[in-house]
Amino acid sequence: MQYRDIRGLAVSGATAEALPYYEQAVAELQCYRADPLASVDRALELAPGFAMAHVLRAWLHLLGTEPDGLPVARAAHEQAARHAANGRERGHAAAIGHLLDGHWHRAARVLEDVTIDAPRDALGLLAGHLIDFYVGHSRMLRDRIARALPAWNDSVPGYHAVLGMHAFGLEESADYARAARAGRRAVELERRDAWAWHAVAHVMEMQNRTAEGIAWLRSDTAAWAEDNFFRVHNWWHLAVFHYDRGELDAVLERFDHEIFGSPSAMALDLVDAAALLWRLHLRGAPLGARWAAVADGWAPLARAGNYAFNDAHAVMAFVGAGRRADAAAVLAAQQEAMLRDDDNAAFVREVGHPLCRALVAFGDGDYGAVVALLRPIRSIAHRFGGSHAQRDLIDLTLLEAALRGGESALAAALAAERIDLRPASPLARLFVARSEALPLAA
Repeated sequence: MQYRDIRGLAVSGATAEALPYYEQAVAELQCYRADPLASVDRALELAPGFAMAHVLRAWLHLLGTEPDGLPVARAAHEQAARHAANGRERGHAAAIGHLLDGHWHRAARVLEDVTIDAPRDALGLLAGHLIDFYVGHSRMLRDRIARALPAWNDSVPGYHAVLGMHAFGLEESADYARAARAGRRAVELERRDAWAWHAVAHVMEMQNRTAEGIAWLRSDTAAWAEDNFFRVHNWWHLAVFHYDRGELDAVLERFDHEIFGSPSAMALDLVDAAALLWRLHLRGAPLGARWAAVADGWAPLARAGNYAFNDAHAVMAFVGAGRRADAAAVLAAQQEAMLRDDDNAAFVREVGHPLCRALVAFGDGDYGAVVALLRPIRSIAHRFGGSHAQRDLIDLTLLEAALRGGESALAAALAAERIDLRPASPLARLFVARSEALPLAA
């Protein structure tokens, strides 16, 4: 018997008993909550030949950028490819294979075609959206979802997730008003949609509406924080709002409790922890043993060399903790990564390696080298992934290096640039004041 999922798409190898567990796993992943892996594993216990369940299991182990997830994803990919019996399933299997080989852009393009043909493929849209995020492709973050929108409405299960993804794509494309509307509507439909909460927080970050951003996330923390594996990132957003306001005690409180109160070994959580501490480091905040705890988390991943964005955050932790050998190990792994024939080689070569070298130079107090390394990459930094909000760390580091290095004209120019974008920002005003206090170059 040919079964179909709740959105009407054929699912090869499914059974009546297994299908509800698969649907549960997809719904959990759309909200980044509960344990979608346990749900899909139950589906596979009941239907070992369920192709899309194997597909989902592979994506779950790939989309977190965890090196340890690759062997599991390979095994799931083999099963998915074996059991795929229609074009959509074969498309997913092909995309997974490309990503396993490090070809992010090929995977994204295959999924593009999958969801053009099957716009109600919730998993295809989500996987493609996350890959667009990881490669910094802001236009496709928006347009991949926009293409599918006509096939969705309030009556289609999971519509909230499509709206939440569209909201984030609109935000990364600077269409802030539409992004906020879409994100809020997604939360109205499903209050536990952590990605939609996050999309609206991004809008407020980019518009420097820090008080509103704090109020937004505080309005229902249980919705996005309880039993949610994306909660650390949303706590990070809350902390960044406080950071811009100069409320460093509140930032440290968030770090010590929700962000790294229970140290995580997940790369995505370690990215947030390192990024927040680096911001505090730039402000000269006393961090005590916090750096060491985050560096310990990154240490097993230092030689992974599988994703340049992660490399940079590992180096932040190692520089902050004074662990030069570990930072050097990341740089060495990057040298090897640049020799490979995959997309990460370009991510590393164009952005990741110069950024990591700049972070090491910052730790050495060689601010001239930091400026020289960061200025060429700041306009192309999207090529190694992340969001505008996350990549702001590059601009913050460049500006701080110009100030500490006494490059008064450059510091004044960068401070003017920032205050133009964020006229109400206490941090931007502080940069202007510090640049004005520098002695003029002879």
